[in-house]
Amino acid sequence: SLPQRGAACLSPAMVNKRTKKAGITGKYGVRYGASLRKTVKKMEISQHATYTCVFCGKDSIKRVATGIWHCKACKKTVAGGAYTLNTAQAAQVRSTIRRLREGTEV
Repeated sequence: SLPQRGAACLSPAMVNKRTKKAGITGKYGVRYGASLRKTVKKMEISQHATYTCVFCGKDSIKRVATGIWHCKACKKTVAGGAYTLNTAQAAQVRSTIRRLREGTEV
């Protein structure tokens, strides 16, 4: 028999899927513009992700506050970027310091 008019024809796989491409920014609806929502989506995904701890090697570093990251496994607290644990500028500074240090030792 045919489904009733207005009845949802959803497959079991699509029952829990609420947004197709909005993802975490679906809570904003149509407000604020697409490009701003896209930027915020990138930031929110990176700030809620878990990162690998450089001390214990486990994937258990979470963001506590802006720029403060805490590992639940080894209980270490690390300063990092606002939305990601390691920023591009920090990586550049580390490589520059390493290069200068190796240059003075040789």
